[in-house]
Amino acid sequence: MPKLNVAPENKVPIRLYYEDYGTGKPVVLIHGWPLSGRTWENQVPALVAAGFRAIAYDRRGFGLSSQPWNGYDYDTFAADLDALMRCLDLRDATLVGFSMGGGEVARYVGSYGTERVSKAVFAAAVPPFLFKSKDNPEGPLDDAAIAAREAAIRTDRMAFLETFTKKFFSVGSKMKVSEAQRRYARDIAAFASPKGTLDCIGAFGRTDFREDLRKFSIPTLVIHGDSDAIVPFKVSGKRTVAAIPGAKLALIKGGPHGINASHPAEFNRALLGFLSD
Repeated sequence: MPKLNVAPENKVPIRLYYEDYGTGKPVVLIHGWPLSGRTWENQVPALVAAGFRAIAYDRRGFGLSSQPWNGYDYDTFAADLDALMRCLDLRDATLVGFSMGGGEVARYVGSYGTERVSKAVFAAAVPPFLFKSKDNPEGPLDDAAIAAREAAIRTDRMAFLETFTKKFFSVGSKMKVSEAQRRYARDIAAFASPKGTLDCIGAFGRTDFREDLRKFSIPTLVIHGDSDAIVPFKVSGKRTVAAIPGAKLALIKGGPHGINASHPAEFNRALLGFLSD
């Protein structure tokens, strides 16, 4: 499948890998950290079968996209998404952002508007704001928590990914996917850019999307697991629903963070129902 050239680094083009299947209204799928567009493999067939065009791309630094040294911030991520939207001339599109990918959805609409976008979906997503501050006391991440995760990545990234992917798919001590599925996610993450993996922690941990969400006037769906231990519903999805007028909520009972893999039937039902409204 093709790659899209975006702004270069050291005169070398940065290339974004994407897959584009089906016809009909476009649905752009934006993956979470530290994974890739491969994590949408339970959604792409369902979307195509339902008559939609499914486009999944790898964020810079991840999957089959280029792994530059810089550019792991949401203004750059949104610019990359805009380049994809313009390259494919996508219109009347739905943006679906999982976890960190929800930040791209928020920042894209906040920065580029809705000329090309008609709907938005936040799935287990990081907005509105995860950082704990005086004006955001409910934020679950402070400087110490971010520094601890960064130190774990610097010290032994593989050991971190082993533990993280277990928590990603678990509710309490019970994992909601097979061990093979968990290892698959770990292996995808293992081949991501070490620098990108590190820098993205501060990006999703400290970026404030509250002003971006105030610019939303399009139909919006929040899908979240009620037992998400990575991005808890109370501090993220619940607040996003409250921030966007008319936003709908699909709260998946017993759902961990990785709900699109652990609960694909429920996830797809909520997504396709929203797309068909």
